[in-house]
Amino acid sequence: MKFDGTADYVATEDLSVAVNAAVTLQRPLLVKGEPGTGKTELARQVARALDLPIIEWHVKSTTRAQQGLYEYDAVSRLRDSQLGEERVHDVANYIRKGKLWQAFEAPERVVLLIDEVDKADIEFPNDLLQELDRMEFHVYETGETVKAVNRPIVIITSNNEKELPDAFLRRCFFHYIRFPDIDVLKRIVEVHHPGIKPALLTTALTQFYEIRDQQGLKKKPSTSEVLDWLKLLLAEDLSPEDLKRDGASALPKLHGALLKNEQDVALFERLAFMARSGGRSAR
Repeated sequence: MKFDGTADYVATEDLSVAVNAAVTLQRPLLVKGEPGTGKTELARQVARALDLPIIEWHVKSTTRAQQGLYEYDAVSRLRDSQLGEERVHDVANYIRKGKLWQAFEAPERVVLLIDEVDKADIEFPNDLLQELDRMEFHVYETGETVKAVNRPIVIITSNNEKELPDAFLRRCFFHYIRFPDIDVLKRIVEVHHPGIKPALLTTALTQFYEIRDQQGLKKKPSTSEVLDWLKLLLAEDLSPEDLKRDGASALPKLHGALLKNEQDVALFERLAFMARSGGRSAR
């Protein structure tokens, strides 16, 4: 089985090559890129394309690697022992299976998404090295060893918020999702907004790339944000002429879908002020 995108997900050739290489090598695929470039969605679409179940582990700043294996609820066991519960005699009743355990024991191959690995502590990736390498781990409380019935396809995403350890990188197949050029972005838009008028699309995307290329921008708008913006333009039934900006307003129409902080809004307001001042000076 080969992945080359789906009807709902445009995969560039290099991305398809990366997915298929990771599957062939049986290595985790580490995917980096700007937020909003479809890293998380990639795992879901790989599962869909290959007709496999998906297990998603969304990492937070407080997430520990052990939680992906299992957690032992000693507090509940102590409480049950005080209440004289029968279940207290079997420690397995107090073991909560993590996402890796679920993926390892699944009766069929699954896609395991470890999302935003760079949010956690720097030791988090290192703590998963052996488990991802050997596809097994030991449960100390019960004495059992959990081995993968079928080796899952592991897709790990990162927003590049912090550097990942070399030992972890060495075990992964790496791919960086570059921001799409205008031709690829048009294909992506066609998937989400089929039948959009070419003139509106060209005008909107030209303006969108001008905004992304603006010097001093704190947060560049992403793929998901331009899709939201286009949805609003269509809902408001705006024409290419409606999108034109002049010296009076450098802000794009419905700019709240693209500019997500006050510094960037202020930047475009300053540009408008400078354009107006320049026009008066010329007169």
